[in-house]
Amino acid sequence: PVIRHILLLQPAVSVGNVGQLAVDLVISTLDMTKVGYFYTDCLVPMVGNNPYATAEENSTELSINAEVYSLPSKKLVVLQIRSPFIKNKYRPFCETLLSWVKSSKCARVVLLSSSHAYQRDDEQLLGTPLRYLLTTDLEKAVGGRMQELNWKEMEKVAAYPGISDTDKVLHIPGGGITKLLFTESCSKGIQMAVLLKFCSEGDNIPDAFVLVNYLNEWLQLTKSEVNPSSQWKIPSSWRLLFGNGLPPALF
Repeated sequence: PVIRHILLLQPAVSVGNVGQLAVDLVISTLDMTKVGYFYTDCLVPMVGNNPYATAEENSTELSINAEVYSLPSKKLVVLQIRSPFIKNKYRPFCETLLSWVKSSKCARVVLLSSSHAYQRDDEQLLGTPLRYLLTTDLEKAVGGRMQELNWKEMEKVAAYPGISDTDKVLHIPGGGITKLLFTESCSKGIQMAVLLKFCSEGDNIPDAFVLVNYLNEWLQLTKSEVNPSSQWKIPSSWRLLFGNGLPPALF
């Protein structure tokens, strides 16, 4: 679909699947309409029931590994990715995605991601576990807003720790396609923001709420002054996040 002046929101498939869970909350809460698929051979094939089923009638709709949802009233398009990448397919996926972003005239892309908490450097251990990155083109437009929100930019770390501290690089361990997609967007002049949370594998639902509230601070997708986390609608598929319960026959 051709989209104009639209914001594209998508997850990186990263540690704890935090970005994907946060995107689930956005799609479910805003009751977004599925408008198509993102066909690619870069992801592990997958098919399942409707993850956002609200009634018996729509529970049998099929979902695949990469789907596009839309909310015209907020000029928002969401690409949800539900399966991991096939080995060595990061780059072709990034190229396909960014050429689609350009051809469909998306104004901005927001990538929700995560990074291994245990690989933070000393500076990153302080304060909030949330970080952001902006491409140069987007920095000009919204950099001031990030300062107002008192957000912390993702720190660059020494390329050769202990040998030289002058060469600093962007390091996002556990971030999946995050770094590649961000650096490619920088070089192609695409306005991209990365919002990420440091976390560990486990029950990552709390991390997803923290990340989606962080996104909401900036984009104001929903409004609830009292309890930010209570404004999000948990999708029906989350009941099975850790598989089915134990069968009683075991006991």
